[in-house]
Amino acid sequence: MHLIEADLTNPAHAHAVLFLLNSYACSPEGCGKPLPEEVQNNLAGALQKRADVVIVLAFENEEPAGLVICIEGFSTFACRPLLNVHDVFVASEFRRQGLARLLFERVETIAKRRGCCKLTLEVLEGNHRAQTAYTKFGFSAYELDPQMGRALFWEKKLDG
Repeated sequence: MHLIEADLTNPAHAHAVLFLLNSYACSPEGCGKPLPEEVQNNLAGALQKRADVVIVLAFENEEPAGLVICIEGFSTFACRPLLNVHDVFVASEFRRQGLARLLFERVETIAKRRGCCKLTLEVLEGNHRAQTAYTKFGFSAYELDPQMGRALFWEKKLDG
């Protein structure tokens, strides 16, 4: 297994990101359908323009096997950057081989190199397999004060 920090100017890396992310989107953990054509046509270029995006790809020989897409944010309480793990996907034929752990270890190394204070992520309530893995990797529910409870991830869509 070969892990690299993606360079989206490299057509093979851009293709791998789109292939794996589209596979993720088609899975039950994704939205269960392919990414819209507009997203597929423009995502690599849009991500390439963002200095705050980190993508780690895994290949088995030349075959894309897994990815993690992260976006840097900022912790006002720590006055330091943080790295949010936005997308995680391991292709089905490469699961149960420790690839997710390797991807997260690489992301943690990159986050430390960037001076980040923490890694964050969101996980679907029903995705128990991912929750188990993330717990093994050292993640836990976020809370500032146990009396106030754990943080919830909410959204407000701005388009359509």
